[in-house]
Amino acid sequence: MEQLSYEIEINAEPEKVWSVLWGDITYRQWATAFMEGSFYEGTLEENNVIKFFDPKHNGMYSRIEKIIPNQEIKFLHLGEIYEGIEVAKDWGEATESYFLEENEEGTLLRTEIQSPAEFKEFFEDKFPKAMMIVKHLSENQL
Repeated sequence: MEQLSYEIEINAEPEKVWSVLWGDITYRQWATAFMEGSFYEGTLEENNVIKFFDPKHNGMYSRIEKIIPNQEIKFLHLGEIYEGIEVAKDWGEATESYFLEENEEGTLLRTEIQSPAEFKEFFEDKFPKAMMIVKHLSENQL
């Protein structure tokens, strides 16, 4: 398992950054860094299962392990979705966490990922791009 971490300073309050991360329209915008047309389905509440899809409705599903709105969310990745069918994967503690820390500049957005080694290169390429889009949206949208 690989431990990956990314962070970026954003000149906006945590509530704004949170709304950009998880609002339907803005999520679709920043998630294009991973795949054009990405979206998620589900309600952001602890223990809920969230489904992350590509435009062909393939993707992955995850359980929300912890959520403190405007501060922190942690997903445990459970498996993949192929043509609407959930396929459990033995990824162990494959997690993806987002932390928003208010500071004098606005918000420090930090992401921590526990990932199987096979996905490391993908995340190393895509996550910094995604975070730049979150920064741009947070600082430039009304």
